[in-house]
Amino acid sequence: MNNSFVKFLIILFLSAALAFGMGMYFPWWSIAVAAFVTGLVVKAKPGTAFLGGLFGLFLLWAGLVYYISNNNDNILAHRFSLLMLKQDNPLKLILLTGGIGGVVGAFAALSGSLLRSIFSKP
Repeated sequence: MNNSFVKFLIILFLSAALAFGMGMYFPWWSIAVAAFVTGLVVKAKPGTAFLGGLFGLFLLWAGLVYYISNNNDNILAHRFSLLMLKQDNPLKLILLTGGIGGVVGAFAALSGSLLRSIFSKP
């Protein structure tokens, strides 16, 4: 496998696992800290860090929202999708929520990767 793909997978799983653990005890924005630390620690290119943070936290948040919404028969998701999206489509709301988490994770991992590249030797 390609070295860059392996680093992508490491960032994806590590940022999701760290964000899940931190999300149990800290506010929602702790996912950004988790992705930032992952981007800082793993020596990957900035684009790889960006994509790893994006997909890692998108999958985490979309998966958690889907799990929680499924356990209550999508009652709250139906109501919020009517309120926010003006249509009864809980799946779009789940994808939107996952997208917000993914964007936060992507830019946090990118920031960590760029900060590491500033202080590392060329």
